[in-house]
Amino acid sequence: MGCDSACHVSEPVNSKSKSAAVGFRVKSGWAVAALVAGPVRSPRLCDSRMIDLSDARFPETRQPYHAAMGKLETDPVKIQARLRVVRRVARQSIAKLLAEYRGFVIRHAALFIGSQIDPSLIANPHIRAHALEGQLFRTALDAALRAHRIHTVLLTERDAFSKASAHLKKADSDVRRVTQNLGRSGEGPWRAEQKLAALAAWFALSR
Repeated sequence: MGCDSACHVSEPVNSKSKSAAVGFRVKSGWAVAALVAGPVRSPRLCDSRMIDLSDARFPETRQPYHAAMGKLETDPVKIQARLRVVRRVARQSIAKLLAEYRGFVIRHAALFIGSQIDPSLIANPHIRAHALEGQLFRTALDAALRAHRIHTVLLTERDAFSKASAHLKKADSDVRRVTQNLGRSGEGPWRAEQKLAALAAWFALSR
């Protein structure tokens, strides 16, 4: 899927800004990643891009638990093959991302996800497929980050700003303002996914 913009990563401007964190807004088959450098009181966006969590050569890996006509895939052979691809692509995407971020010290990451509902509790097969995919992509990304000794935390989109406000000890309006302003230093789009990824990175930076 590639980058939002030219993929130019801003270099650290001093020793303090060398400390950074990565945030993600996880979607089905892809994620938005954001690199935010410190200090925490005045964060700076150094990069924002989209990364792959599925293989374009195998379109079914973007929704691996879906069968034809939006039904739940029940063939274990097909599912396991797709899951292997997703996990491999997640590892490759994170390895490539961190290689480009090598000028920064990254020890923490945060992932914004849609929900953490247990798929087994969902009766509707189609909705369950979406829940299984949400679980898959976040766990694949989480495992890829942890393999590089990066500590992770999961956050839900529904309470994104309230959680961040409490954690950062800032008013909700201040958190929203800073998150909006972070996009001014980037060249790509600054939609909801990019804002949440940057907010996640800022959250992780303060851990």
